[in-house]
Amino acid sequence: MVDTIKLGMKERCPLCNTPSSYFYKDRQQYCRCPECRAIFVIKEDLPKANEEIERYEMHDVDTADKGYRKFVSPITKSVMKDFSTTEKGLDFGAGRSAIISVVLAENGYEIKNYDLYFHNLPQYLQEKYDYITSCEVIEHLYNPAKEFARLRSMLKESSKLYLMTDIYDESIDFATWYYKNDPTHVFLYTKETFFWIAKKYGFKDVLIEKRLITLSI
Repeated sequence: MVDTIKLGMKERCPLCNTPSSYFYKDRQQYCRCPECRAIFVIKEDLPKANEEIERYEMHDVDTADKGYRKFVSPITKSVMKDFSTTEKGLDFGAGRSAIISVVLAENGYEIKNYDLYFHNLPQYLQEKYDYITSCEVIEHLYNPAKEFARLRSMLKESSKLYLMTDIYDESIDFATWYYKNDPTHVFLYTKETFFWIAKKYGFKDVLIEKRLITLSI
């Protein structure tokens, strides 16, 4: 799996800043962090902004689509189980359709939307929330250290951060793994990565249920 020409330490992990060695190469080159165990695309292979937007627009789906609603249901059902309609939420990286907010609004919730490209409302990043959701977003982060610090700073006490992403483990053949084939998936997580994040940013608990990761304060 490793490109033997480039063995050794090459780039620092954008989450924990640990020197990381080459892990895999196809159209993009990946390093694996020995500290937080994440896998990331090297800087020179990161997509340009216009490439990101084109890819994200391809992902956008009609909010009435039952399959789309089922896909985000691990997050929407968790919010409705854990929080009341009076509590304050943010969907971070909501996408153009803002499907999570649409589903929650239908159930009496009010949740704000932030997205760099489709809901660029930076004032929402200055507020505090009882819960934050982020579905299929964190694998796109070029600077996860900055973004997780920001997310943590926006959470009140006794709050939760709900994340959805696919998680890599050693049973997966990375070369054939579908999830890395999206060129905008530039930072990939293992279970160990989420426990590292919890310790670093002061979360008390980590719950991993398939693709749903819940970090609690």
